[in-house]
Parts: sequence; structure tokens; C-alpha cells
Amino acid sequence: MNRYLTRPLKIVVCAATLLASGFCQQPRNKSEAEVRGSHQVVSHLPEDMLAQLNGSLQELATRVSPAVVQIEVVGFGPAVSDDRKQMALIVRQHAIGAGVIVDPDGYIMTNAHVVEGAQRIRVILWLPPTTLDDVSSSGNARVLNARVIGLQKETDLALLKVEASNLPTLPFRLDRPPRSGELVFAIGSPEGLQNSVSMGVISSAWRQPDPDNPMVYLQTDAPINPGNSGGPLVDVSGAVVGLNTFIVSSSRGNEGLGFAIPARIVNFVYQGLRKYGHVQRIEIGALAQTLTPTIAKGLGLAQDWGVVIADVIRDGPADVAGIRPEDVILAVDGHPILTLTAFAAALYQHQPDQVVKVEVMRGSQKLSFNVPAFQARDPMDQLADAADPKKSRIDGLGILGMDFDYQLRSLLPSVRFGTGVIVIGQAPSFNSIDTGLRMGDVVHSVNRTLVESVAQLKSAVAQLKPGDAVVLQIERGGQLQYLAFEME
Repeated sequence: MNRYLTRPLKIVVCAATLLASGFCQQPRNKSEAEVRGSHQVVSHLPEDMLAQLNGSLQELATRVSPAVVQIEVVGFGPAVSDDRKQMALIVRQHAIGAGVIVDPDGYIMTNAHVVEGAQRIRVILWLPPTTLDDVSSSGNARVLNARVIGLQKETDLALLKVEASNLPTLPFRLDRPPRSGELVFAIGSPEGLQNSVSMGVISSAWRQPDPDNPMVYLQTDAPINPGNSGGPLVDVSGAVVGLNTFIVSSSRGNEGLGFAIPARIVNFVYQGLRKYGHVQRIEIGALAQTLTPTIAKGLGLAQDWGVVIADVIRDGPADVAGIRPEDVILAVDGHPILTLTAFAAALYQHQPDQVVKVEVMRGSQKLSFNVPAFQARDPMDQLADAADPKKSRIDGLGILGMDFDYQLRSLLPSVRFGTGVIVIGQAPSFNSIDTGLRMGDVVHSVNRTLVESVAQLKSAVAQLKPGDAVVLQIERGGQLQYLAFEME
């Protein structure tokens, strides 16, 4: 423990509570009466101010907590074992995270890694105690089943939906950017302890851990632990400034290095997931990366910072317009580009029906190009457009499926096997159940029976009776896993 901790603490309290009131001033010569009088005022005022601060924090926690939920996930994954020679074993796994209600009709934002691979998702709503003596957490909970509307791995965000209305919500802080030193509160379920509140400050309002990844985060020293993932980071007004997502720690626990996805990014992804089920974005057919002094020196570039074009897709918009590898991006649509994050943000904000104005430095020459942008479409959208709903509907599972064959491998090259049924949409009916299947999943077998076509999958499902145990072997993100449920 730092033996100097107590002394700086007194200075901090003085600075935080008294400086604005004029009590932390340079000492001056005073009469004995003045000293006695000022001592009397100081002895009472800090206590009053601390009481007000204490009351304000309690009020904030009480007001914010009902809109923060605990998320319990059940899925399947490999068992953790120290014996590397042991045969791989798929076991039932449980995970706990948090989320924030962003719409009173039951829309909840959380982290993608919290719900990825989930077979069943339950959301626990916190209900405030009706009396001061009611401290039972188990009696003040409402449990609802949730389904995934969509998720985006790039930002680690997911949108859930529960069947409920008139739920409490928290707004996003969008009217101003967060600031370093700003007081914030992290709310979540660390180690399953629902609606835990911790306090800290924003250590950095702009942190980019990976220079080749445009994602930026808020860094905070508010204590965050496993189980806080997906919970909100709120300011003193109770508005969401970020969504807690990961920590940097050598001990697995909090070490004061927590990171949250900024509210502007969370809101942008939320709007896209709610409207389309995925996030629409603009592309120009070029790959950019952070320009470092080493890259600049090796390529002989005049500028050693910023963003450089690393690759251009042949016959793509950027290629046709004239942009080349080693071009250093100076501006997009008139906005200066200093970082990879700024370049990604400029494309996100660009209107799809307008050309992108890109200014670059090539050697010592400044060039300007008009690049026709195109809207990147999810491969699942293309498949859904081409599918016949009557033929692809699988009622018992509540999905739309399509035969996965060699013709689709160009769209989804990461799929491991060449056959199966790919889920291209949701189609719930009165007799369908929540299986945990998502768009893009490829079904390979039903209860160990190989499935190579929609017809085979329909036949296998038709033979199942209510109460039968069902295990689907699916492929998701290039990895095999099981989805288990009972027919209803």
C-alpha cells in the first residue's frame, strides 16, 4: 500500500469540495477571532456538502439502475482443461453480462461477446424495493426471455429484444463529447452481483488500442470486472456516455484500466441494427491503414503520420477514380483526415447517393478524386432477396433456409464444409420455437443425422414430436457448435 495515500486524499477532498467555495486559499495572517470564526464555518460546511454529494449519488443510482439489466446466457462450448491430451468435450456453459434498455418497448443494447453463441438468453430486470426494509434481491426481479435482433462484431455491440412495454430507459449523451476527468459511474453485474455501481473518471476520451483498427474507446478508472460487459457508463446526469466492454488486467480483475464504447458509436449501431438487423456502411473499394514513421521511411513518403492507402480493389470505385496504393489521405468530403478512425467515420457519415471527395498526397503532389461510393450489403441480404419464401420456410424452426452449395462459397468463403442449410432469415410461426439460430448459421446435422438440403432438414424436423430433445450441429463464424432444445 502506498504510505503517502492519506495525505493526497486530504488535498483532493479540499480541492473537490472547498476550492469552488473559496475555502482552499493561500494562508494569510489572521486574528485569533478570525481563525476561530473560519474554523467554525469550515467544520460544518464540508459535512453539509458531503451529505449533499452522498444524497445526489444515491438519487442517481436509484434513478439509473432500473434501466440496467442483467443478462444470463446459456450456450455450448469447449470445456476448459489443463490436460491437453484429453479429448475435446463440448459442455453447457453459462455466462453473465449486463445491458441497458434504450427503448421502452424492450430494446436492449449490450456487447456482442456477451450473447455470441447463445442458445438461450434471459434478461433480469431490477425492480427497486418498495420499502427500506425490502433488501431481498431475489424478490425484486423480473425475468424475461430475449432474442437477438442483430449484432456487429467489429464494434462488439448487439441489440436484444424482450416482449415488454413501458420499461425505464436511459438516453445517450449525444449533445457533447465526453471529456477527460469527467465523473462517471459504471453499472452492471460484476461476478453476477446485479446492479453494482462503481465511480471513477474518464481517464481518456479518445483511446485507440490498435492503430490498424479504427475503433476508439473511452478509458475509465471506474472499477469494472467480468460481468460489467454491456453495462452503461453514465455521467452525473444519468445519460449513457459509453458501454463498458473490456478491461486490461494481469489479474483478471479491475486494475483501473477499463474501456467503454462511446455513446455516439453505440447509438449509430443501435439505429442500424434496429432498422436493418445489421449496420449499413459505405465503401469505396480501398483498404487504408495508419501511417507510421517506419512505413513512411520504408516507402519514401513525404509525410510520416496520418492514413495511407494499402490496397485498392481492382476495377472498384477507388481504382476507377484513380486512387493508388501509397497515396496518403488528406481529406474526405472536405474534412481533414488525421487518423484511421476519422477516415472510417467519414465513410460512415457519407450519403450513399453522392460521390466521395477524396484528397490525397502522392509524392509531393496533392490530388483530388471524386469516388462513387457504394453501400456495402450483407451477403445474407442478397441471399434473402433471391430466396423463395415458400420453399425456404422451415416452420418448426421458425427460419428461412437455403441449400449451401458450391455456388454460395464465393459469398461465404469462411464456411468450413461445402454442404448444409444456411439460415437466411427469421420466419417465426405459431408452432415454431426459439432455437437460437441466427442469420448466417449453417445447419449440418439434426440429432447426428446429416443434413445437406432444405428438403432433408424439413423432413428431419417433421419427424420430431413435442418433448423430443433436439441437437443441431451448426457452423457459426467458421466454428462448429451445438444448439440444443426441446420441441414444443
